[in-house]
Amino acid sequence: MAQLSLFLVVLFALIVPIMMARLKVTAIPTAVAEIIIGIILGASGFNFVQPTHDLNFLSSLGVILLLFLSGMEIDFELLKPGKKKSDQQVDPLKTAISAFIGVTVLSICLALVLKMLGLFSDVMLATIIFMTVALGVVIATLKEKDILGRPVGQTILLTAVLGEVIPLILLTVYAAINGGNTRQLWLIILLFGAAILLLWRFKQPYLWFAKVTKSTTQLDVRLAFFLIFALVTVAEKVGVENILGAFLAGIVMKLLEPSHETADKLTSIGYGFFIPIFFIMTGVKLNLRSLFAHPNSLILLPVLVVFLLLAKLPVALIFMKKFGSRNGLAGGFLTATTITIVLPALEVARKLNVISRLQSDVFILAAVIVCILCPILFNALFKLQPEDSIKEEVVIMGTNALTVPIMHDLHDNWYSVKMYTTSSEHYDIYKSRVPNLTLLPHLEEDDLDQAGAFSGNIFVAALRSDETNLRLGEQAKAKGKFKRIIICQKRADIAKVNELRQNGMEVYDLSNVTSSLLRALIESPGVYSVLTDTKNAVYSVVVRNMKYSGRELMDWDLAKDITVSRIRRGQKWLVPHGHTVIEAGDELIFSAKYEAADRVRRIIGKK
Repeated sequence: MAQLSLFLVVLFALIVPIMMARLKVTAIPTAVAEIIIGIILGASGFNFVQPTHDLNFLSSLGVILLLFLSGMEIDFELLKPGKKKSDQQVDPLKTAISAFIGVTVLSICLALVLKMLGLFSDVMLATIIFMTVALGVVIATLKEKDILGRPVGQTILLTAVLGEVIPLILLTVYAAINGGNTRQLWLIILLFGAAILLLWRFKQPYLWFAKVTKSTTQLDVRLAFFLIFALVTVAEKVGVENILGAFLAGIVMKLLEPSHETADKLTSIGYGFFIPIFFIMTGVKLNLRSLFAHPNSLILLPVLVVFLLLAKLPVALIFMKKFGSRNGLAGGFLTATTITIVLPALEVARKLNVISRLQSDVFILAAVIVCILCPILFNALFKLQPEDSIKEEVVIMGTNALTVPIMHDLHDNWYSVKMYTTSSEHYDIYKSRVPNLTLLPHLEEDDLDQAGAFSGNIFVAALRSDETNLRLGEQAKAKGKFKRIIICQKRADIAKVNELRQNGMEVYDLSNVTSSLLRALIESPGVYSVLTDTKNAVYSVVVRNMKYSGRELMDWDLAKDITVSRIRRGQKWLVPHGHTVIEAGDELIFSAKYEAADRVRRIIGKK
């Protein structure tokens, strides 16, 4: 029976995502579907699977890896209060903190109401559960909407990070109080703080590991598991639950800045095997028959579902002011998803004997219901705004017959353009045609900085003076964080062009481009038509989606919509064929209609 139980759990861990993909079920998180399958297979359903020793061990490893990977998902750059862009009305960090403070206060109030009603007496545990947010579900949903890098996406993400980190810290305090280890709390904080600081500051061993690792040694993975078991062991020795040690191990690993390949391998190990077993076994252990046999417990279920949604009401109210009523409400529903921290928290509470098995099952079932409802409601309500779909911000210095048409030709789904001019005459002419046009009194560095000219992704200096364009390009290189700087020159010196390119700047030589286009029109009219066609044009994309790397070009499901003419790999140009294996980081030059190009850039270029 034990062998059959293990076989069935592993079998359905494989079948569930296949069936969801086959039936195109995207609204429900995979974790919730696995819990539902566990309910069907376990004591609540056909009772095919029993909680054996082996399954309990694998399930424990699953929850440890789940918390480890949750720690690795935190982007610490977002937690740094950086300089807000002049045109950005929303500060994601400030907004997320304000929203979560409201969630904390309301969660305490709701927990007190539960106690007053006589439904659940543990105020601190209920508060922790009401505060939690399923970070993994939120990240997956935001990635599907492709808004993770936008202000609305960053704000929701930061709220979810707070909804995972703060409850875990409170859970540690809760476990220490109920386990009689309050005197060791200071030691716990000191030990983990020291571990994070030492491993963050001294990255040399990890960098050395990255250099000497091989496919047969996989030192990066071994280091990750060493961190997990080391911090889990320390956590248990000082009287803390192992899930906190696993979560902190994930934070430490994130601070070491592992490569994408390392993160992918660890994610594959966790979500490929151990974590699905944990979710399925959660459903197996959930006894709905016993729950339905106690009507008093069923009274608690709808109350918990409503309270889990109400706890995130401050998020919805604050988001509605910042992002509009529709998207604000959608963000509130998404942050109400809660499953990943609820399950470990209830396991801790059961070990401490502060909650009954029946009460735990009610909380789990309520969390499952909320996790089914909230992503569906988010997808139904959320509407992508123009400012949310922008991928890159272009700064153009100069308004003339070259730059203004280009501003109109750049697709709104890909670019947001800011233009600057020092000519009041040009400002009066173009201000009705250029939405984000700024008149500058002077081109001094301080004036440009205050006007936000050095904040963006692409900088274009296209004024009449070659010397002014060179100066602006050098200032943009020094002051901004542009990934591309383009300097227009009427007559560019070859030596100067080479020097600029070595310094990471690109040169647009007007005379050379004009003669090249004329030659193309004489020699190859078809090529000229392709270059000047704004609807069916030549585009480029860097392959970042690991799903499409390591595969032959002919196997891509998107290959039929585009024509790939060149592939740049490092400093080399490759001529593509159907059997060409595409690698991560390759830049594809392709021609397609705008709609197809938009889809390709959005899918292939997404990490």
